[in-house]
Amino acid sequence: MIYFFLILCMTFMGAVASVFFKRASESDGLWKLLLNVNLYVGGFLYVAAAGINIVVLRYLDYSVVLPLSSVTYIWTMVLSYWILRERITKRKVLGVLCIVAGAVCVAF
Repeated sequence: MIYFFLILCMTFMGAVASVFFKRASESDGLWKLLLNVNLYVGGFLYVAAAGINIVVLRYLDYSVVLPLSSVTYIWTMVLSYWILRERITKRKVLGVLCIVAGAVCVAF
């Protein structure tokens, strides 16, 4: 059970990292990008999520972990709405539901 909690943490960290990268991408030019703290926070979160992924893969089958990592798409949609003020359309929701349904079918 702890490993499924770690998968949720890993996927959330990956989605949050993407938000930081999105904010870093708004920098004008390479130099400002390299000085943008969002780039490094996002990179740290991605590396930390990869570390959790390695730990989880030690105890669970790859054929279970990889499909469950699609939970990242749910986090991404929620965070993009809350933080980036992006619109969530019916089509996006349907797409995420299809991905998650497929992942559940493969994982269990």
